[in-house]
Amino acid sequence: MSSTTLPSAAHAIAETRAWVDRAVIGLNLCPFAKAVQVKGQVRYVVCTDSEPEVLLSMLIDELHALAHCEPSETDTTLLIHPAALTDFLDFNDFLGVVDDALDELGYSGTLQVASFHPQFQFADTAANDLSNATNRSPYPTLHILREASIDRAVAAFPEPEAIFEANIQTLEDLGADGWAALQAQCRKDAQTS
Repeated sequence: MSSTTLPSAAHAIAETRAWVDRAVIGLNLCPFAKAVQVKGQVRYVVCTDSEPEVLLSMLIDELHALAHCEPSETDTTLLIHPAALTDFLDFNDFLGVVDDALDELGYSGTLQVASFHPQFQFADTAANDLSNATNRSPYPTLHILREASIDRAVAAFPEPEAIFEANIQTLEDLGADGWAALQAQCRKDAQTS
């Protein structure tokens, strides 16, 4: 797929689901993800517009929806936006707008938003550093989480701070070629779903 060709919403969801299954769950990058995925409590939503204002409006709608539904129905939401904020620096800047929206809507302390992007780069790392892959998704994605669910998951995990170090080791063991193969498999899975 060329960089100017946008995926359909169904394709973006299929590829993101494959990434959740193969990378996030398959590599155990998030030990809390499997339960909600298996129970069907992950909501996948796509913003097809390229304008950050439209994305923000959709994010606000999804924040309201998640805050007002039962966790047993939807525990977390992935808002995938293949056309908006495709440049990582623009995406990273937008996260301040996201935090402001959480505050203004009164959801700080109840909901939080994690960030994933194909070009994700932690501060003080090189662009090709494999540690960045822990937050590299097929498309720019805002992950809305319930604070209460995070608290329960962390309480059940003996050393949550060890997750990041384990993830880096997993990715280093996988290597750049292994990560590239995993990404290719996610694209292939999306084409066959």
